Amino acid sequence: MTNHFQTDSRKLLARLRTAMAEDAAGQARLDKITHLIADSMQTEVCSVYLFRDTDTLELCATEGLKAEAVHQTRMRLGEGLVGRVGRTGRVINTPDAPSEPGFRYMPETGEEIYSSFAGVPIRRLGEKLGVLVVQSRVARRFSEDEITALEVVAMVLAEMTELGIFVGDGAALTAPHTQPRLFRGTTGQEGAAQGHVWLHEPRVVITNPIAEDPHREHERLNTAVEELRDAVDRLVLHVADGDKEQLEVLEAYRMFANSKGWLRRMEEDIARGLSAEAAAEKEQSTARVRMESITDPYLRGRLYDLDDLTNRLLRILSGQGQETGADMPSDPILVARNIGPAELLEYGRSLRGIVLEEGSVGSHAAIVARALAIPLVIHVNRITTEALNGDHILVDGDHGIVHLRAEDTVVNAFGDKIAMQAKAQERYASIRDLDAVSMCGERVHLMMNAGLMADLPSLAGSGAEGVGLFRTELQFLVRNQMPRRSELSALYAHVLDSACGKKVVFRTLDIGSDKVLSYMKPNDEPNPALGWRAIRVGLDKPGVMRMQLQALIRAANGRALSVMFPFVAQYEEYRAARAEMDKAMERERILGHVLPESVELGAMLETPSLAFAPRKFFEEVQFLSIGGNDLKQFFFAADRENERVRRRYDTLNVSFLTFLQNIVDRCNDTATPLSFCGEDAGRPVEALCLAAMGLRTLSMRPASIGPVKTLLMRTDLGALRQVIEAARERGEQSVRADVMEFLRGQD
Repeated sequence: MTNHFQTDSRKLLARLRTAMAEDAAGQARLDKITHLIADSMQTEVCSVYLFRDTDTLELCATEGLKAEAVHQTRMRLGEGLVGRVGRTGRVINTPDAPSEPGFRYMPETGEEIYSSFAGVPIRRLGEKLGVLVVQSRVARRFSEDEITALEVVAMVLAEMTELGIFVGDGAALTAPHTQPRLFRGTTGQEGAAQGHVWLHEPRVVITNPIAEDPHREHERLNTAVEELRDAVDRLVLHVADGDKEQLEVLEAYRMFANSKGWLRRMEEDIARGLSAEAAAEKEQSTARVRMESITDPYLRGRLYDLDDLTNRLLRILSGQGQETGADMPSDPILVARNIGPAELLEYGRSLRGIVLEEGSVGSHAAIVARALAIPLVIHVNRITTEALNGDHILVDGDHGIVHLRAEDTVVNAFGDKIAMQAKAQERYASIRDLDAVSMCGERVHLMMNAGLMADLPSLAGSGAEGVGLFRTELQFLVRNQMPRRSELSALYAHVLDSACGKKVVFRTLDIGSDKVLSYMKPNDEPNPALGWRAIRVGLDKPGVMRMQLQALIRAANGRALSVMFPFVAQYEEYRAARAEMDKAMERERILGHVLPESVELGAMLETPSLAFAPRKFFEEVQFLSIGGNDLKQFFFAADRENERVRRRYDTLNVSFLTFLQNIVDRCNDTATPLSFCGEDAGRPVEALCLAAMGLRTLSMRPASIGPVKTLLMRTDLGALRQVIEAARERGEQSVRADVMEFLRGQD
């Protein structure tokens, strides 16, 4: 690239900086900018199209087209060449626009006399904001240098748009971050909450996209990069004598930090007139656009590394660290791309709700959110780009919906919903100490799921009869190294103390799939949910299993102990796990430690194969707990993380209920205690049907016990069983409609 071109590019950006500084209405500024670009590029036309909504581009300013077309001409995403640039995010550069596929002639603009067309996307951090277009009468293809100049200018326009430079009297443009927004995501934890946004990682706001002194910007960039490299080197040294896998990851991270190409590209953008911050963000935007088109998980992971590295560089350059000076609101709703369990635990119960762009229903964050009873919505695309600290926000965890800056009518309706839920909780409190006995006299035991000490106060408050599932993996997930046996023993003892004699069933370490330990070598598996996880890890790494079993034995300290093994797929796995418990008990006896008063060993039935295990397994195992979440996804071959398929299959499907009935019958035949644990146990209608099928112990999140108990106490399970059997006899695919009609008839 020639110095002459770089000088011309800087001149154009300098003129844009002057236009930004002028005290003028937003539309006047935008009109001035299109004139400056057309003049500098020596084209007859320059137009700026901005997104009116996610699917519509609007002509917001032009030099050369008819002035009356401004704010009148609109096109759908993908429509015409402008719409194509907006949809794909790719440059179109053609000397003969009318011959291009998808060309759309817009007579109201008067563009028929222009042949050449160049359109570049206006975007910030991967978010598409609009399209910048230049056109000329002469048929010519714009040079690579000219396209590069347009991309640099588009970057500055994106920053201006984000800062609201174009908003003002007569602008007729939508102010950024002021309009109501509705987002649809996925339920991670049910419940409703309203409050104000607290960004876990606030976006860096760039207020100086254009460089006044390129030489100084080069120095600032190089100084910041050196500081970044030093920080990465310190991270590497910190684990140099530790975990090999962590070291490999950080070495790759350091390789990016020392990449000459990465630094060179930013230096070239500074030479064109961008500030150091804008040059770094332009590089980050490019990485995020590339991420969208790459499916290979390894390559996507490397681009995430580069994205995170650039974000660190931006914070160094701008001085905008995690602490922005903003005060956390009294009713914070956490908004983040993603968050780890340790970070979430630091916030604790101070949060009213959580909204994440990423995550999964089985993620660490979701598990912690459930433990803390905080409404969580995941897969909320672009929420971190749209939300600002302090924005009013409504989180509907029941339906996976988020309202940002909602209108008063929505806020009022949402407030009514929260008030109704509060009244319902008061009703549930009145039956807290009553047994869950149906109208026909059937007793159902309602247990709660837990995984943190923070859960245990709910044992008394919810009316749960005990802990049907205590997830032990959370203590492993929130650490950067394997916990000590003494630490685990102390924690488990505290859990038993807090239960005050009520039963607690400890599930041994359930890792793998989406629960990965940072200090354990990751496995590159094509389908982790069906891979090396749970009991398979425990049996392959018996030292870890023995350590945990010894911690549980010591925690019991003479009390009764209940332990179950997760993801058992065949009888032999249970026998091997039971043998490990026998070894642990013998070792503790030899060491002179107090043994438990009794030890009850069970298994989680999460794979269809275990339902068909030999009768001897059912006779030998001391209890079974159906892990409904995994069992349902394997039964229907439908990934519960996949929105396209997970909702296609109903728990009240006749085939699934028949399968559950077979398990109930086998357990009844061998007198094997059986429970059901999972999300469906906490859904009142589903829980009612499970009880009607013969499941007499259900384990759920604490907040679900009240609603489930209320419905159980006013239902005749025998009559409901007849409704289910009748629907099955008629060949219905699901019994849901018949069950709902039956329940409505009870009201």
